[in-house]
Amino acid sequence: MNRNHPERKICVFTGSRHGASTAYADAAEQLARDLVKRGFGLVYGGGNVGLMNIIADAVLELGGHVTGVIPNTLVSKEVAHRGLSELRVVNSMHERKALMAELSAGFIALPGGIGTMEEFFEVLSWAQLGLHEKPCGLLNVAGYYDPLIEFLDRAVAQDFIKPKHRALLFVESEPAILLDRFEEKLAAPAAKLFDPSIT
Repeated sequence: MNRNHPERKICVFTGSRHGASTAYADAAEQLARDLVKRGFGLVYGGGNVGLMNIIADAVLELGGHVTGVIPNTLVSKEVAHRGLSELRVVNSMHERKALMAELSAGFIALPGGIGTMEEFFEVLSWAQLGLHEKPCGLLNVAGYYDPLIEFLDRAVAQDFIKPKHRALLFVESEPAILLDRFEEKLAAPAAKLFDPSIT
């Protein structure tokens, strides 16, 4: 298969830190196992730090394919991972996000901070706008995203988010269950691929 084809790659957004609980690293490793078991490659931000590093290393150790995408300004700051199957160095954060979206069949957010949220909500907003029909999911490890989910449900109740757009977001606490939902969505006919020229 052409490794640039998005059909069997999942983009994972996650932190450049490990977080306060070992549950986050455990979930990253479990997600890596489930991705490889199902034949999915990993697309991620290309860093060699935090949970980003944990999931990338775990996929590589299991013989999976990992594509990192990192802007040249962050190569030294985030310590670009030099052992990946493929490392794409781009010129800007905008290019990074567009390429990650183009290369991927779906998007998962593991626990992370501002960057994780910014990247994930951008692709979710693109789904809301109909720019793609790829699955978007939160891996809600140890209740990490409970306050965020509560906020989104409040936004629906206050008529800032339509229920049909809230339904675009899959939320699960187990990687295997989240990937089951992804595979269901990906098996549906005529899924629209992301066109980076639209953004």
